[in-house]
Amino acid sequence: MRRSALLLNVDRKTVARRLPFLADQARRSQMKFLKDHQKLIHAVEFDDLETIEHTKCKPISVALAVEHKTRKILGFSVSSMPSKGLLAKNSRKKYGFRIDQRPVGWDLLFSSLQALVVPNAEFRSDSNPQYTQYVKRYFPNSSHIKVEGKRGTVTGQGELKKVGFDPLFSINHTFAMLRANICRLIRKTWCTTKKLEALSDHIAIYVNFHNQIILKSH
Repeated sequence: MRRSALLLNVDRKTVARRLPFLADQARRSQMKFLKDHQKLIHAVEFDDLETIEHTKCKPISVALAVEHKTRKILGFSVSSMPSKGLLAKNSRKKYGFRIDQRPVGWDLLFSSLQALVVPNAEFRSDSNPQYTQYVKRYFPNSSHIKVEGKRGTVTGQGELKKVGFDPLFSINHTFAMLRANICRLIRKTWCTTKKLEALSDHIAIYVNFHNQIILKSH
């Protein structure tokens, strides 16, 4: 936002006020765009991208679903989550216990897919054991293919995989594009999220641009 304000010669507060407005426009545009895809999606890939809220001790999960092959983004949700691994102890000491909001985010994502995806669709994801319950809850007649995770490449920042054929290429490639196009999602960056609402707004603007500009230009 600081760089945008500098380039546009406006106050940073002006940019901050415009973000929710532009995000609302992007969400409305995305809703109109997806109306043409209702009950027409037969194959979906989904996964979670992890980022941070100001510090690595406060991780955030971005659940996202795309259409297999076309890479159209069908929906996303942003959720806070507790820190894990070596940072978990320091996180609890500095910021207290963080509630895992990912189940709420997954519910929001899959409920939004019901208007777009056929009941007997094919879902693909990594081997996260928690995913199965959400697929079966919202799409009981669907099939769910779970793929074992692979080692990431440096250029893909972990999302693109070091394999000749990636069965989750659509979602992994889309995540790599999010990290490349949304400054706060780049792994090594000074641009960090301070508010989850701002991250959601930023992603909403990119999703609209991704579906209606980037994919059409390919």
